[in-house]
Amino acid sequence: MEDPQHVDVAGVGIGPFNLSLAALLAPTKICARFFDYKDRFRWYPGLLFPESTIQVSFLKDLVTLVDPTSPYSFLAYLANKKRLYRFINARFPKIPRQEFDQYFQWACTVIPGLSFGCKVEAITLKDDTLVIDTQKERISSSTVVLGTGLSPKIPDCAQPHLGPAVFHAHEYLCRDFDARGKRVLIVGGGQTSAEVLLYMLRDVDVLPEKLIWITRRSSFLPLDDSPFTNELFTPEYSNYFFQFPHGVKQQLIEEQKLASDGISEDILEKIYRRLYELDYIEGKRQMYDLYPHNELATITQTSTGYLVSTCDYLHHKNLSFEVDCIVFCTGFEYTLPACLDPIASRIHRNNGSLAIREDFSLEWDGPPSLRIYLQNAARQVRGVADPNLSLMAWRSATIINSILGDTIYDIDESSSVFGWMSDYAAGERC
Repeated sequence: MEDPQHVDVAGVGIGPFNLSLAALLAPTKICARFFDYKDRFRWYPGLLFPESTIQVSFLKDLVTLVDPTSPYSFLAYLANKKRLYRFINARFPKIPRQEFDQYFQWACTVIPGLSFGCKVEAITLKDDTLVIDTQKERISSSTVVLGTGLSPKIPDCAQPHLGPAVFHAHEYLCRDFDARGKRVLIVGGGQTSAEVLLYMLRDVDVLPEKLIWITRRSSFLPLDDSPFTNELFTPEYSNYFFQFPHGVKQQLIEEQKLASDGISEDILEKIYRRLYELDYIEGKRQMYDLYPHNELATITQTSTGYLVSTCDYLHHKNLSFEVDCIVFCTGFEYTLPACLDPIASRIHRNNGSLAIREDFSLEWDGPPSLRIYLQNAARQVRGVADPNLSLMAWRSATIINSILGDTIYDIDESSSVFGWMSDYAAGERC
């Protein structure tokens, strides 16, 4: 067999995060290849509802916060598509998710080194190099960057029932699901659950017979998008957070949940107005029930649907109801991709989580010259901003600087209103 082609960087997965890395690598002399099993770029296509928006500024694109002059920015996309003036005049309070998806797709046509329809099957260690076997070719590299995204979280009690009528929300539009005339349960209290519910309520002609929305939270709570809270989504805070012990990190992540996992206030307002219309204008008050403080307990399939029980931990009682369909809006979690199985046993863990260095590389027992970097896998060590688009460009630049051992991108930040880093370095523990 011929020796594999050698590249400086091999990227596994082409989602927004590795697309950002590819964009920032493009003007360097690094030889990089990125692979994805999908035939084209797709950014959660099952969740591209007409009214869905991104929850961050459009300036938090692939490159702008690191390199505002890059030809791969959102503004460059608008200019390329001849829609800058129309975009300005439209005065979008938030950018439609569908347009950001189109921006990412455009970027895939102009950024070099991307190979779609090419699954990475295995990554192995051989002769002090990493060998990457894909469906179409074999390459070698000293650096691998994993950008394979997150996996849907689904409660254990639902696993035996997964199918056409019980599924995770990220598949919603891909299934061409029709809720008309059905009894539907939505599980979850974040942005996705609200978008799914609003989509089901959009038109009187396609309404479910009954719509039940449950969440463990105390209510359907808004995203904390205030200025001081948004300081959590800065490089300085990410670095500050990284230094804390595990227990403190876990406490902070729980305290800051609504900074990253709340519902946009405009979506909450649209839902409330729609429920008002159903109650008082269309006379359909009996078609929905909302249950905060409720956690899914059991699912039993019956001859006419699914019997669901929940635990109302505020009132210490159980609820039960029968539904036809269940949509889980229960979030995502990181799992190492299967292609890493040949070397997975050599990867270190701390407190049950992957051991991730400050430069987003994994700790493992392979040769120190070989690095494996992770995108969107450091929430437990970097905080709630890690899965967010806010730090996408900064993290990519951090990885590039680490790969080259040089400051290719100036990512020093010192503009926070808080004295996090200086106080931490100068102070003493209580």
